[in-house]
Amino acid sequence: MKYLKSSLALSLVAAAIALAACGKQEPAAAPAAAATPAPAAAPAPSAAVAQAPAAPAADNAAGKSVYNKVCSLCHGAGVAGAPKPGDKADWGPRIAQGQDVLYKHALEGFTGAKGQMPARGGSQLGDDDIKAAVNYMVDASR
Repeated sequence: MKYLKSSLALSLVAAAIALAACGKQEPAAAPAAAATPAPAAAPAPSAAVAQAPAAPAADNAAGKSVYNKVCSLCHGAGVAGAPKPGDKADWGPRIAQGQDVLYKHALEGFTGAKGQMPARGGSQLGDDDIKAAVNYMVDASR
């Protein structure tokens, strides 16, 4: 039993160190949509409808980038109860709480019955990057 407690404590310390190291990475680049030049003239209504899906795709690209750089360390392996993207059974009840609750837990941290989430995943990422990563994981888990 004493060995189990020591092993668990060592694992938690290693995870904390890894999370701290992830926080030193550069924040994800701004979504690609921000770098896209604006059209010279106002688009026709049909063109505007065709361009509407581009924004979510850019957000997902930013979210995927943040996930791969920071979040995957825990969420990819299920460390400390982190739900793995694509695990509908684990994500379903979380998604049902609403996007605002998911954002709050990711930004401020959370400790619950199934595990814990350090604030901002232990990183220095901005709100938009964290929300993009949450969106990415939720989209992959619906």
